[in-house]
Order: sequence, then structure tokens, then C-alpha cells
Amino acid sequence: MNKERLIPLIVAAALFMENMDATVIATSLPAIAADIGTSPLTLKLAITSYLLSLAVFIPASGWTADRFGARTVFSAAIAVFMVGSIGCALSQSITDFVLARILQGLGGAMMTPVGRLVLLRSIDKSALVGAMAWMTVPALIGPVIGPPLGGFITTYFSWHWIFLINIPIGLAGIFFAQRYIDPIRSENPERFDLYGLVLAGIGLAGIAFGLSVAGLGLLPWQVVVALIAIGTISMTLYVLHARRTASPVLDFSLLRLTTLRASMTGGFLFRLGIGALPFLLPLLMQIGFGLSPFHSGLVTFASSAGAMGMKPLAARIIRTFGFRKIMTINALVSSVFLAACALFTPATPLLLIMIILLVGGFFRSLQFTAINTVAYAEVETAQMSRATTLVSVGQQLAISAGVAIGAFAVESTMAWHGTTTLGADDFAPAFVVVAVMSALSAFFFWRMPDDAGSEISGRKAIEISSKKGAAGAAAKTATEETQTARDQRL
Repeated sequence: MNKERLIPLIVAAALFMENMDATVIATSLPAIAADIGTSPLTLKLAITSYLLSLAVFIPASGWTADRFGARTVFSAAIAVFMVGSIGCALSQSITDFVLARILQGLGGAMMTPVGRLVLLRSIDKSALVGAMAWMTVPALIGPVIGPPLGGFITTYFSWHWIFLINIPIGLAGIFFAQRYIDPIRSENPERFDLYGLVLAGIGLAGIAFGLSVAGLGLLPWQVVVALIAIGTISMTLYVLHARRTASPVLDFSLLRLTTLRASMTGGFLFRLGIGALPFLLPLLMQIGFGLSPFHSGLVTFASSAGAMGMKPLAARIIRTFGFRKIMTINALVSSVFLAACALFTPATPLLLIMIILLVGGFFRSLQFTAINTVAYAEVETAQMSRATTLVSVGQQLAISAGVAIGAFAVESTMAWHGTTTLGADDFAPAFVVVAVMSALSAFFFWRMPDDAGSEISGRKAIEISSKKGAAGAAAKTATEETQTARDQRL
């Protein structure tokens, strides 16, 4: 197997474990909440704390891989993720559960960015779209089997076992990483920006955690305001610090690149809406419609199945139409299917729900492939480490904010209805809110140049080749006509 396929498949092993873990937890949230004595909306802290941990520790991933070698960091990250999974299985309270999820986030913060860095440094840009598709196809198996598997285990066994299935997967990932991934390491690693990491970590943690607990009543409102204020001040200080250092942990100067800026800003809004879907949908199916975790998983897995169906076609579609056109139109199409979830009621046939989720997942998958790939179109090899770090932080913050906004919309609807019991009618406004946010991303994609990402999509090369072919055919025809006329004169 050539490296364009082998390396993406090895990286996909970690993505498989991480993505399956996320979808399994989303399906089992009501059962976990009931067992440890809290509400499903409060337990969203288990999701946001994990995503927050990712955002805080991801900035150190690029330097760590350069300093200690990608293979070593990748394997160690999988081991830390496994320890966090065991901690989740042994949790007896929401505090234990959140702490274990933070430890999982520490492992995940190194797994995905370092794996993506290995891919970017090993694969030529002309083959990057196909390599990204190969990497995400196995990773999407996790979300496909996660909901029904998590629902089956939760319904017929115990939710504790959904975390222990990570152990054999993690051991296999470490084995293949040690055997097939080269110990890629920078010969001259940059000086580590510890001061910047502290400022950025406090800023990201304060803002994201403060917003996630707002309105839950877990902390006094004065504490929540203080968290957000401290986070904002810390991020402001970091931005000022980053301008004066030669090697910032988050290099915002990369946003001068048109494609990276569009991927970051438009991608943030798109993920903001889509990130709430795995959180809201299982709650709607189980609490709103009264389905068991197993049957809820069988319904919601349709979205990931549709995503898998798109991956083999993504490179061809992007090559045919180009990044700008695809990303602009597809952002609106994906948002329409997200908004359609607001129309789901207990009377809606489950087959119709699955079809809508299937088709919606198909288009969302195409958008994610385009966003993840076009970000690196203009990035030089020496800047890849910083670029992967910046992009990964933006992705995790967007998903974390999406979960927080989705939950806040549900809580606001409950307050508007004057009820404390979660029902099916409380979810529709949340789906509309996040769909509108996703649709706004089309504006940023539309502002990209027509030839954005042409060096990695292959579209420019095809157009040049076709023009040369047309010119050659015209020249050949003219030559034949000239020869025919000469023969007639003779």
C-alpha cells in the first residue's frame, strides 16, 4: 500500500476511537445522568469539558511533535486517552466524570493534530484531498457504529462498558503507530512559548467554560461573569504577546492567508451549528420521543452513514466545481437539512427522519472535507505545525460553543414555556438557531477567490489541460484542412 493510503489509515485509527467515544457518550447521556444523579443538560459539562481540554492543550501539540517526534507523541496521546476512558468508567459523580473527560481531552489534544501534521508533511499537496478522504473514511466508522453500539450497551448492559471498548482499540493504535509511522522530528525546534500557552489556556478555558455553565445554576452568576471576564482579558493579553514573539503557540499572522482565513472564520460558524447536532438529536429521540438508547442510536447513525457515502466522491466533486462554489452552496444546503430537524415530532415516521439525516450527513461530510483541506492550500511546509495547531483550536472551540449554544437555546425555550420538564417541543428553536448560524458561513466562503485552493483540488490543472487539448484539436483540424485544400489545388 502506498503512503497516500497507509499513513491516512494509521492516523484514522485514533480518529476512529475519538469519534466513536464522542457519539457513544451523546447517545448514553440520559442514562449516565440518571445514574450519577444529575440532569442531561447539566451533563453537557462532560462534553464541553472534553472539548475545552482539547482547545487548551492543542496549542502545545505542534511544538511537542517537533521536539519529541510525532510517533512518540502520537502513541503517548493514545495511552493518555485510554487512561481517561478508564477513569470515565469508574466515575461515581459528575465531578469524577468531568475530570476524567478532561484527561481524555489531554490525550485527544495530541492525537488528532499530530496525526494531521504527519499527514501534511508526508503527502504532496496535489494528493491531499484524496489523502484527507482516506483518513476520514475509517474515522467515520466510529460515528456510524457508535450510536447503535452505545445504545445497545446502555440498554442491555451498563453505560460503564462504553468507555472500556477504547482499550483494545487504543492498544492496536499504539502498535501500528510504533511499527509504521516514522519518528518525524524537527531538527531545529522553535523555542517553546510557555508564557503564551498559559495566557491562551486561561483565556480559552475562562471563556468557553464560563459560557457552558451560564444558566445551569451550578455556579453563582458572579463566578460565571468573572470566568468570562478573566478569559477575555487573558486572550487580549495573549494577542498583544503574540505580536512580540517570534514563535507564538497560536500564530494569528497565518490568517493573512486567504484560504486559511476563510476556513477558520466560515468553518467556525459552520461547526458552531453542526456541532450541536450530536448533542441535541439523541436527547430529542430519547427524552422527547421516548425511544430507548438503542433505538435512538439506530436512528441517529443514519447521519454518519450518509457522511461515509460522500467520502469516495468528495475529491471528484471538488475537482469538478472548485472549492469556492462547492463550499458556498453546500453550506446553505447543509443548513437546510439541519433546520429540518426542527420539524421532527413524535408523529414523524422514523423512516422519514432517517432519510433526512442520511441526506444531510452526505452534504455535511462534503463540507467538512472541503473546509479541512482548503485551510492548508497556501501554507508553506515550514508553517504546517503552526497551521495545524491554529486550525485544530478553532475547530474544537466551535464544536464546544455549538454544544453550549444548543443547550442554552433549549434551556431558554423551557423558561419561555414556563416548565422544568424537558419535552419534544423544547428542541425545535434550538435546531433553527444553530442552522441559521451554519448558513451564515456561506458569506465567508463566497468571498474566496474563484481559483481558491486550485493547487490542491486539481481544478486549475484540468482547465489548462482541457484548453491545451482544445487548442491542439483546433490546430490539428486546421492542418488537415490546409492539406486537403493543397491536394485539391494540385
